[in-house]
Amino acid sequence: MRNINTHELTPMPARNPILKGGACRWRDIAILAALFVFVIVGLAGLAAATGWEATKYQLMQLHAGQIATLLCLSLVNYLLRGVRWHLFSNRLGLPTTAVQDMRHFLGGFAMSVTPGRVGELIRMRWLKRETGWTIERTAPLALMDRASDLAAMALILAGGIALSAGGIAMATPVAIFALAAAFVATRPKLLAGCVTLLYRTIGRFPRLMARVRIAARSLTVFSSGPIMAAAMTLGLIGWIAEGYAFHLLLTWMGADIGLAKAIAIFTFATLAGGLTGTPGGVGGAEAAIVALLSVEGIPLDVSIPATAVIRLSTLWFAILIGLAIFPVAERLSKNATQT
Repeated sequence: MRNINTHELTPMPARNPILKGGACRWRDIAILAALFVFVIVGLAGLAAATGWEATKYQLMQLHAGQIATLLCLSLVNYLLRGVRWHLFSNRLGLPTTAVQDMRHFLGGFAMSVTPGRVGELIRMRWLKRETGWTIERTAPLALMDRASDLAAMALILAGGIALSAGGIAMATPVAIFALAAAFVATRPKLLAGCVTLLYRTIGRFPRLMARVRIAARSLTVFSSGPIMAAAMTLGLIGWIAEGYAFHLLLTWMGADIGLAKAIAIFTFATLAGGLTGTPGGVGGAEAAIVALLSVEGIPLDVSIPATAVIRLSTLWFAILIGLAIFPVAERLSKNATQT
């Protein structure tokens, strides 16, 4: 088995369909719409099985001010993580402004429902157009962003488990997995070693493996105590804000299970949905929330509308923001290549 030789690499055109233009973008939007309908139909079916009136009653209890509060808490999460993206961008040496980085970060949400969220790599294309940096050079930014989310959510879930009792304890394996993945992803030498081991095991995709290995080694630039501490703080506050929104929602619906447990359930569902590999965790996250709330004794006529509202005010709200910013980011990045 030959070793990966990074010097053998030659530039290759991007093959990811998300980077090929408008046609694929409309296809992704169609997939997004289909997934949205799929989730709504599934939740509606459960609601019909338990009685529409009870579900309708719970939804009608929410007023505009409460919905606005949920959306604001989600926005806190997006903005803080956008600040973290800017922090990583500056650390990497990218010549971008805070406004550029926030535009890239929020615009990438339009592609959140691609499998494994790989569509969010559209941010790398915008950076290439506006700065001239290749995707290989900016890849560590995306990797570090995802690893930071994993680390923050794993710590939140672990804390929730420690402060809770009962059914949420089943989330322990997910917390351990997320912590382990985040640890590996933020250790350049360890991650590069894992990539090499994977290549020697499967013996395939040498160029891809070499590029991932190069990206992994370049993570060293982020290995600064203050940078990691700031990134972790921003991630923790951001994700806790969304978990707190779920707690408020359950309280308003008369199903207060405690702050720690509500945050843990929301975080677990988000991670579990991602582990299913479905676009945006759609289907898996909703099922996890309903199941864990049922374990806590919450009836379906409460858990179903609570699940629908929290997913609409988090994932789908982010996608809506992304769709609004996406055309602007595309236009400005194209303009940058023409100047």
